[in-house]
Amino acid sequence: MGFNGLNCRWYVRKTNPEYIEYISKIASVSPASAQILINRGLKTPSQIELFLNPDVNKLSDPFELSGMKKVVNRIMKAKKDYEKILICGDYDADGLTAVSILLEGLRKLSIDVDYFIPDRFIDGYGFGSSGVDMAASIGAGLIITVDCGISSFDAVMKANKLGIDVIITDHHEPSKMPHEEALMLPTAFAIVNPKILPCSHQQSFLSGAGVAFKVVHALYGNADDVLKFLDLAAIGTAADIVPLLGDNRIFVKNGISLIQSGERVGIRALKSAAGIRQDFFKPSFLGFILIPRLNAAGRMANARNVVKLLTTKSEAEAEELALWLNELNSQRQKIEEIVYNEALRLIDKMDPVEGAVVVASEDWHEGVIGIVASRLAEEYYRPAFVCSIKNGVLKGSARSIPPFDIYGGLTACRDLLRGFGGHKQAAGISLDADRLSDFTRRISEVVLTNLTEEDLIPCLNIDVSIKIADINTELINELSRLEPFGTGNEEPLFGAKGLQPLNSRIVGNNHLKMYLKQNGRGIDSIGFDFGGYLEIVGANPLIDAVFHPTINEWEGSKYLQLNLKAIRPAKNENND
Repeated sequence: MGFNGLNCRWYVRKTNPEYIEYISKIASVSPASAQILINRGLKTPSQIELFLNPDVNKLSDPFELSGMKKVVNRIMKAKKDYEKILICGDYDADGLTAVSILLEGLRKLSIDVDYFIPDRFIDGYGFGSSGVDMAASIGAGLIITVDCGISSFDAVMKANKLGIDVIITDHHEPSKMPHEEALMLPTAFAIVNPKILPCSHQQSFLSGAGVAFKVVHALYGNADDVLKFLDLAAIGTAADIVPLLGDNRIFVKNGISLIQSGERVGIRALKSAAGIRQDFFKPSFLGFILIPRLNAAGRMANARNVVKLLTTKSEAEAEELALWLNELNSQRQKIEEIVYNEALRLIDKMDPVEGAVVVASEDWHEGVIGIVASRLAEEYYRPAFVCSIKNGVLKGSARSIPPFDIYGGLTACRDLLRGFGGHKQAAGISLDADRLSDFTRRISEVVLTNLTEEDLIPCLNIDVSIKIADINTELINELSRLEPFGTGNEEPLFGAKGLQPLNSRIVGNNHLKMYLKQNGRGIDSIGFDFGGYLEIVGANPLIDAVFHPTINEWEGSKYLQLNLKAIRPAKNENND
């Protein structure tokens, strides 16, 4: 199926012109940029100021997070009493950066600390019995979880019985009592989780690494030393697809500067192994280059060495570990492609997909099913569940579409599941294999009950309708101030109607290049992997296009270019 301009609704966001003029004046930006700011929910001078100038001095107070004072007091007691602490994290990029932040932060305070990363294939996800066993074996009196623990009832109870205190720092959704709003929380010494109690909007959507940063920030106060963790906080925040607003935006915007300057030995080595110039780093490199490599260890092997990479001071060790991650990522890509194609073949043999995509196999590598679920959710525009079967038990990863809360949907299926956890757009599940058909039926019913037919048609949200004549260097410079782009601050999309395509041709690896003309003004454009549109362009004298305007640099020259996101034969309607 796929997502393109022909099988989705085009929706142009509009705002009262007087209000756009007001925002344009207070922010000193063009009306087009003002519309984008409004679309991002930024409607007051203070919100806009924070967004356009995300200075580290504007980070919110970590003690606004419930439980933080108790956490700081307990950690400082451990320092005073020479008590050993074990950090228990998770094996994805968010969890690994969170562990690295807290590990380095506590070591700087001369605290005796070690860490545990579960093995996906032996220990499973998150904080479990194995972490408690390690704490007991090394004589730790305190366990601190990062990016996990909010659903670890049994592990916390086991630690309590052994006389080990547990501090949970997490950002995942806590469990609720069936048919009630009351939260079910582990009996930990203290819990810091922005999902439990209301906190400032700046901190509402922190990642696991973001919460870990807040703990270190609270321990250090406003000391400049805490700023060196911004690179790790940036990676964890970008990896966990949380909204890039408030503190998250400050993390990523300033953390990217640290990554570019090569402050951290391990990240410098990882950039080199991935072929990135040390003096050049684009925000998009986070999601396309660094994060997949950090995730590769948890998907394909044991991820403990990733923390070594992120905290080492040794150039030689960093180089060795970075090359190892690079190779693991290559293996992951090959296996992922095999599983994805097998999943497509399975779906082709099933009844037409209606509510949800659910596929399972005994042959699939557990480490890649989450990525495959993401691709299937995008391909079919339905919540997707991809499961690996072992010894009669399914372990699955789920990815959703924007209109559907997948965690809420799984709550309605809890009687069929062994367990589940996650948040609105991503989750993990386990269930008995003989319940697969019942689960497939139930989750599809939940999806169809909660979504309308329109919800199940992809919607292309266009920020601004624009004329070719209004696209210039000044506009693109303004757009650069809105970076980094990501969840909650998506790359702005512009739409233009009635464009005449000229000199249309395929270049490179199936890319569509053409010159677009409107009312006597023209501009270059390129659609990556848009080769299949060539016939449509050739058959229509006028087209509509959705794009992101850029400045292209080629052989020493710079020129305006539209990066095409969708095209269709020209229509007269504003919203379809």
